[in-house]
Amino acid sequence: MKHLPNVISILRIAGSTSLLFCDVKGWPFWTLYALCGLSDILDGWLARKLHAESRTGAVLDSVADIIFVACCAARLSQVFEIPVWLCIWAGAIVIIKMVNQISALFVCKRFCFLHTVANKLTGLLLFLTVPGILWSVIPVSIAAAIATFSAVQEGHYIRTKQVF
Repeated sequence: MKHLPNVISILRIAGSTSLLFCDVKGWPFWTLYALCGLSDILDGWLARKLHAESRTGAVLDSVADIIFVACCAARLSQVFEIPVWLCIWAGAIVIIKMVNQISALFVCKRFCFLHTVANKLTGLLLFLTVPGILWSVIPVSIAAAIATFSAVQEGHYIRTKQVF
């Protein structure tokens, strides 16, 4: 049972990559999308409940999150017109996150995927607002603003060695 959260994260990776082969306008895409999003909540909750939290699980969860977001972005950008400014903003967040990990290698001698409240809120808001991109970019913009704060905060924690 202690490996169940990691198995769920691995299944999220498989489900996320499967999104690449689904029609964005069809129910299989949105069903997988929902399952992947819910599994992100479930794996962390189970890890805490089963006292199965581990550094490996935290990294696996973060990698699964990155793959999920990347696969969704790849598919949605092919079908829906996403404003250039939003793409540039998302790219800036990715660059900040990459700089954070490079900093972590120098400061902490390892990658540091922090599960801060801001990071968790960003994940939840992205999960909830991405389907809304069909109608408005405002909710996604709010999520992007929080993601920006989260990325900057993560970099601060890494550079001041406040990693947990």
